[in-house]
Amino acid sequence: MFRKFDGILGLGFKEIARGGVEPVWYNMVNQHLVGSPVFSFWFNRHASEGQGGEIVFGGIDPKHHKEEHKYVPVTKKGYWQFDMGDVLIGGKSTGLCTSRCAAIADSGTSLLVGPTAIITQINEKIGAPGIFSQECKEVASQYGQRILDLLLNEIDPTKICPSVGLCTHSGTQGVSNGSFGIRTVVDDETGRSNDAMCHVCEMAVMWAKNQLAQDQTQDLILKYINTLCGYIPSPMGESSVDCKRLASMPDVAFSIGGKKFALTPEQYILKIGEGDATKCISGFVAMDIPPPRGPIWILGDIFMGAYHTVFDYGKMKVGFAKAA
Repeated sequence: MFRKFDGILGLGFKEIARGGVEPVWYNMVNQHLVGSPVFSFWFNRHASEGQGGEIVFGGIDPKHHKEEHKYVPVTKKGYWQFDMGDVLIGGKSTGLCTSRCAAIADSGTSLLVGPTAIITQINEKIGAPGIFSQECKEVASQYGQRILDLLLNEIDPTKICPSVGLCTHSGTQGVSNGSFGIRTVVDDETGRSNDAMCHVCEMAVMWAKNQLAQDQTQDLILKYINTLCGYIPSPMGESSVDCKRLASMPDVAFSIGGKKFALTPEQYILKIGEGDATKCISGFVAMDIPPPRGPIWILGDIFMGAYHTVFDYGKMKVGFAKAA
């Protein structure tokens, strides 16, 4: 009654099909209804032109992209999942995905969904308000210097939080494997659970490690961690930003297959309404996927709108190119 669509056409793999049904795309291929086992997405971001986006079953429309596609192999069937590298804010590494993160290209997700530790850094740069985290402030003030000392002594980052007494395990929930949880900012009313303090500590270790790699001074690193504590995003919540600040916001780039795919503020900030009533909403939301599946980024319509996306079922790969 309330939606402008009648249902959802799933284009993922049959491994996640509800009830074990054969997906429509599989039937198209098996019945030889498409010339090539490929489908591609183009989102028309020029609304004034009237025509919407287009999905091409069986190939690629060259009018929909401006360059050659960069392809990466599908690493896990289910969603269209692939390996992704670093995420950069204004050209600087955010630290978490330098070795590897999993990513999903998903037209059914409107926004960009990523780990809390990175979304917090993005929020700080674009001025998106977060939830005040008393646990984070407490970790920064009481344990910040100790964390820095241990990092400078080249202690394994996954063992720092257990060594300072904030985690009762050894790296099984570390930032390095992506399980820092949503519970960090929505724990019980007292906000004092050991789990919450552990998760915040793991994020602080990652932030400090990343800043040390950029040759920041210890004082600046401690101030930076304390600042980030005020930008931890509401889990799966949207954040408003000042529309007047768009020109000063940084690009955010994703490294895929060794190539950087940048999004400008105009691409990752959603404008809702017109004139004086215009509101600007950040296109980034936080969600932490636990291992072994996580950490995972979901590159939704904001990313796919900027980059024409090809799903190659025949060769089990995903490709991206600048959209026309």
